[in-house]
Amino acid sequence: MGYWLFKSEPDCFSFADLMAAPDRTTGWDGVRNYQARNFLRDQVKKGDLVLYYHSNANPPGIAGIAEVVREAHPDPTAFDPEADHYDPKSDPDNPTWFQVSIRAVRAIEPLIELPRLRAEPRLEGMELLRKGSRLSIQPVEEPHWKVIEDLIGGKVSPARTTTRRRPA
Repeated sequence: MGYWLFKSEPDCFSFADLMAAPDRTTGWDGVRNYQARNFLRDQVKKGDLVLYYHSNANPPGIAGIAEVVREAHPDPTAFDPEADHYDPKSDPDNPTWFQVSIRAVRAIEPLIELPRLRAEPRLEGMELLRKGSRLSIQPVEEPHWKVIEDLIGGKVSPARTTTRRRPA
């Protein structure tokens, strides 16, 4: 299992929006940075856990935990001229941009604010806290994930969906 941090501006799509989405699930669209795209396309896997980070917020911080429920697939907003993230150079037969789908696992209330993260010595070296780090999709090392679990008060397990059997 891998661990990731995905950044979103809360006035664009907050963790509360994810919780309110159908099945608490959304496609993580609009990524237009090649390094972040490569993470989505090549490394983010179904079952991986995600720290949902509110950036450009007052205060910024980790607002929730999500899990990846669908691996990389073409980002449909790249092909839609009406979409904010339309890319006229993107070709559906050879897509440039990808997304994954995530499902909310749990909210973190109150959110873990950036100053609290910076003050935690066990998070030294975490990509989010490196000077100049602006990447919207970034890996989280397992020791750092465990520190976040400590800060929120316990281990996080992916949400499990149950399959109902039809009566015979």
